[in-house]
Amino acid sequence: MKKFAIGLGLVLLLSFISFRATGQQQNNTPMSFTGEIMDDQCAAEGTHNSMMQKEGYKTAKDCTLGCAKGKVQLVLYGSGDKKIYQLDDQEKPAEFAGQKVTIIGTYDGATKTIHVQTIQAVP
Repeated sequence: MKKFAIGLGLVLLLSFISFRATGQQQNNTPMSFTGEIMDDQCAAEGTHNSMMQKEGYKTAKDCTLGCAKGKVQLVLYGSGDKKIYQLDDQEKPAEFAGQKVTIIGTYDGATKTIHVQTIQAVP
């Protein structure tokens, strides 16, 4: 029984190490991310509603750009997974503020940052 438990533990450990190594290799492979370009404050709430009411913004674009004038970062708010992804480039995303987009880039899991290669609006 001990040998079985040790063997099972060893298999699980090797599987975990192999999985981690594969995941690290994939970080260098361009991936596709879809969501909305938002400021990090609104993304934390998952909506622009409260900030739009508070500041009187009429559109998601106005809200995002208005908030981004401060010390706020532009992020990608994942539409499917509701995750917030940091963006290494703050200039390209500004053109798509408040819009649903697909970003192609590499992902750094340690910093939760997408290294943006391309951005395209989603109709």
